[in-house]
Amino acid sequence: MIKEKKLKKVNKSPSRRKFFKAAAATGVAAAASTLAAPAVYAARVEAAMVATWPRDFPGLGTGAQRFAKKIGDLSDGRIQVTYYAANERVKAFDSFDEVASGNSQMYHAADYYWTKKHRAYGYFTASPFGFTYSEMNAWIHFGGGQQLWDELAEKFGLKAFMAGNTGVQMGGWFNKKIESANDLKGLKMRMPGFGGEVIGKLGASPVSLPGGQIYENLVSGAIDATEWVGPWNDEAMKFYEAAKYYYYPGMHEPGSMLSCGVNKSWFESLTKNDQIVIETACAWANEVTMAEYNAKNGAALQRLINDHGVKLEKFNNRVYDAFAKGAQELYKEVAAQDDLAARVNASFFKGLKEIGGWNALADSPYIEQRNRALGI
Repeated sequence: MIKEKKLKKVNKSPSRRKFFKAAAATGVAAAASTLAAPAVYAARVEAAMVATWPRDFPGLGTGAQRFAKKIGDLSDGRIQVTYYAANERVKAFDSFDEVASGNSQMYHAADYYWTKKHRAYGYFTASPFGFTYSEMNAWIHFGGGQQLWDELAEKFGLKAFMAGNTGVQMGGWFNKKIESANDLKGLKMRMPGFGGEVIGKLGASPVSLPGGQIYENLVSGAIDATEWVGPWNDEAMKFYEAAKYYYYPGMHEPGSMLSCGVNKSWFESLTKNDQIVIETACAWANEVTMAEYNAKNGAALQRLINDHGVKLEKFNNRVYDAFAKGAQELYKEVAAQDDLAARVNASFFKGLKEIGGWNALADSPYIEQRNRALGI
């Protein structure tokens, strides 16, 4: 027979009972205090974004709106960005001054629109014989481009970020064949930035127009030719109704970077987390916009050719060599403006040699051989 062991009595002395009661009371009080304390929320941020694009214009307008919404989504709706298309709050080309003055907090544009502010801005969208999309990203992130861009933007109280790209642009719409530089003489052509200055050196008359005004000027004959973006956007603009010769590749914008410019004082007033939200949204917009253009340009080009009778033409070497001569003259002039312009120009050409040299060995031969082998 197994004998049961007597259990030891739990010590329930008055001192121990008081201790457990005190501990329980303290825990309840702490919990109650926590529940009663008001939650701490980060302040709501409201910002106005002005753009140089027509509202709902494919890729540019829709992409800018999508970008503004992304900032709100990433912040769970706490950062509210009100988007204004061109002419809704200010005129398209007044966006820079609107944000620099602090009247609005952000713009979405192409920074080469601001070359009258400082010519070095021409490098930070696209420039003749310049960077493609991937090369621009490499230069901005790892080739010193962002630091130079910051130095330039700071002169006007701004901070700038990459926020989209349209890739290699087409050379333009013409009513006649362009077989030599002489065919450009006297031509009134819509082409902003450094590209416009290059064709000006070849005898053309460059005109800078916001997107919403190009079609009416081309149809009326106020301009003889135009470049815009690429097949997807150009089809939407119906340029084929006014011109039939569609030239490629565009020497003027080989990788047109779109930018988000923010008022620097406003940006620095934000929390570090809010700054990261905006930077992240910009990086997202940069990638997604380029992807959208790459996905839609091919089908649009086929429609232009097959449905609208557009004649696709390639600039010959004589024309391209003339473009190159004009571009080389231009860069010497720009670099002579001041020390900053000289340093941007030097960094740009260093990037072309190092980054462009690698891409010439890697991307271009691969794509050529792939398409040849597969019959694309």
